[in-house]
Amino acid sequence: MKNSFIGVDFGSDSVRAVLVTADGEILAQSVHNYSRWAQGLYSDASKSQFRQHPKDYLEGLESVIKGVLAGQNAGDVRGIGVDTTGSTPCAVDENGVPLALSDEFAEDPDAMFLLWKDHTALREAEEINALCRSWHTDYTRYEGYGYSPEWFWAKYLHVLRSNIKVREKCCGFVEHCDWITSMLAGVPVKPGRCTAGHKAMWHAEWGGLPPEEFFVALDPLLAGRSSTLYKETFTAEQPVGHLSAYWAEKLGLSCEVVISGGMLDAHSGAIGAAIEEGKMIKVIGTSTCEMLVVPEIDRTIPGICGQVDGSIVPGMVGLEAGQAAFGDIYAWFKRFLSYGGEVDLRKLGEDAAALPVDDTLALDWMNGRRTPDVNPHLTGAIFGINLGTTAPMVFRALVESTAFGAKRIVDRFAEKGVEIRSIAAIGGIAKKSPFVMQTCADVLNMPIKEVASDQACALGAAMFASVASKVHKDIHTAMAKMNSGYTSEYFPNAEMTEIYRRKYLRYLALADAVEKETMDNLH
Repeated sequence: MKNSFIGVDFGSDSVRAVLVTADGEILAQSVHNYSRWAQGLYSDASKSQFRQHPKDYLEGLESVIKGVLAGQNAGDVRGIGVDTTGSTPCAVDENGVPLALSDEFAEDPDAMFLLWKDHTALREAEEINALCRSWHTDYTRYEGYGYSPEWFWAKYLHVLRSNIKVREKCCGFVEHCDWITSMLAGVPVKPGRCTAGHKAMWHAEWGGLPPEEFFVALDPLLAGRSSTLYKETFTAEQPVGHLSAYWAEKLGLSCEVVISGGMLDAHSGAIGAAIEEGKMIKVIGTSTCEMLVVPEIDRTIPGICGQVDGSIVPGMVGLEAGQAAFGDIYAWFKRFLSYGGEVDLRKLGEDAAALPVDDTLALDWMNGRRTPDVNPHLTGAIFGINLGTTAPMVFRALVESTAFGAKRIVDRFAEKGVEIRSIAAIGGIAKKSPFVMQTCADVLNMPIKEVASDQACALGAAMFASVASKVHKDIHTAMAKMNSGYTSEYFPNAEMTEIYRRKYLRYLALADAVEKETMDNLH
């Protein structure tokens, strides 16, 4: 028998799966694009509303698992691991079923999953931050001292306020990764440490979630809501259960297959890239996540997305930061230019790479700022344009801005005494654009290794499945045995590093000025 594991990675546009052996051999991969999402259903970018139907997830799950099992020995599969985007929660009924799966709410976006980048809960996030500043305990302390509209409680309150029908039928709010794992196992939700700690203000210091009186003070609509959720959370190597008879029959697998705990996709990707102390993992895609782990830490780091014991590597403190838009900025520019006809983004990058650095300067806040110091009200900008400015010049400035945003994150960790000895990158941008990667290496003045696997998140999920099913004794062993290694490494160019050092100072000055003007106008 050749023990194998399935890792399932639910991304923003598609779900991917890998079938991998205990020694890291990739046997098969499969991808399924969400059909409703591809049609633009239930979302409205002008309102920052991004919703996904649970049927997209269910159809994708079945498709990719059957895809990786085609021609393989299903009897060798010992475990399934799952990661998802987050915070991507959904209103559920008394049985834990998403409301959108009922006929009554089948077309109601408020009854669907609110994708991570949904920013409709701006007001609610501001109210949470204001209350935390005045409360005797700041419950955002371990989430960078700032709550985001992308996160659990802001979205929950927004849905309750904005849709009476959903509010009346809503018996709970569940993260995608927790729902999908409980559904596969046919058991009640087993809340994961990743989402609870980084997105829902859970922390052992105050005994779980903030107390009832805090939520009632925030809005009486939340009365009794936290008590229906959880106090205890679980790290991802702990099994949720075994594959239910329903899903075993549907997928052609055994009911003995173990389902490991759900986790955030970026955290799973860090595992797939074999994260260790001092090694930053950058997930570079539509947005970015930067992850570090430390054995312990005696201080809180302001402006990041959280520091949670066990959230990435069980037994270590996981630190997360990130940019709200990265590849999304390049995609926006392509759509902008494509008004006059189709645009080849790869050629645009090649043309931009051939240009010298000039005075064109951009800010990378097309979707607000996630870190350092969350501020969803900010918007992107491009400066230094004249009648001689070309599309490649603007594109280069946009790429530089995303690299400068990444440097702000690295600088914040350094300022707070968290050592970064190496950087490794995963995600679509890392694979597709040497220009972007080289620019990041030059701006950060650090080598960046490209992880070999093009499905590192799914691979990380499979690693956790190998531990949950007791084939590997712990996640450190799984990472050592199953990681994919690296394909290339980008080294900083000393001349470019100095040029970018000077331009970065201009970026910081411009960023401060624009943020001040934005906030002055807002208030």
